[in-house]
Amino acid sequence: MKIKFQLNQLSKVATNVLKNIEKNIVLISGEMGAGKTTLIKEVLKGLNVVDNISSPTFSIINEYKTSNDDIIYHIDLYRIKNINEIEGIGLFEYLESGNSCFIEWGDIIEEIIDSDFNKFIISKENDSRIIKKIK
Repeated sequence: MKIKFQLNQLSKVATNVLKNIEKNIVLISGEMGAGKTTLIKEVLKGLNVVDNISSPTFSIINEYKTSNDDIIYHIDLYRIKNINEIEGIGLFEYLESGNSCFIEWGDIIEEIIDSDFNKFIISKENDSRIIKKIK
């Protein structure tokens, strides 16, 4: 999957991303300002999250409920500077919970998680964005 889009097409892109998710763990990578959080917000709306969706940059992990009472975790690892901090936040417990986990800046854990995952990369190209599924 590879889609070039404008930010006003994000809802349609989120629908396509949802169709390409096969795993509970989803890593979203890309440079600062590429739209990782904004994309995840749209994907979570598509998964019928009923809670207020906000960026977990400072909290690191946000937990949301869906209309079916499922739990979804939105994790932002931007502020994690050392791999040893991962255990301190209980990340592996979230990953092993069986619930969906959407992880921004997941490159830091890609090599150390045992769980299977999907990975998408968002890049900026002038006024457009490109999203690619690479795993």
